Amino acid sequence: MSNSHGPQAKAYWKENIRLVLSLLTIWFVASFGMGILFADALDEFRFFGFKFGFWMAQQGSIFCFVILIFIYVYKMNKLDHKYGVDEDQDHFAPDNSYYDKKESEE
Repeated sequence: MSNSHGPQAKAYWKENIRLVLSLLTIWFVASFGMGILFADALDEFRFFGFKFGFWMAQQGSIFCFVILIFIYVYKMNKLDHKYGVDEDQDHFAPDNSYYDKKESEE
């Protein structure tokens, strides 16, 4: 994607922002919503012997956040591949070609 203002770049960033906002919404609901706002209602349930609202505030939101990181990496790799900006497309000179030229110049 050489043109950063073209329609392909705009579509890429639109999907990128949509993904980030959706994951942030899930993160907000898991951490703030379940740990603070809905804690009293969730405390009626037990999870590993703890009240579920307490567990979500202490442990569950961290687990959700780590899972969201893996989802983000997976989805962004697919999105990058879809628009041709993934790291697999990078073209690097082999290490040997750089060192061979430098030695031959000396």
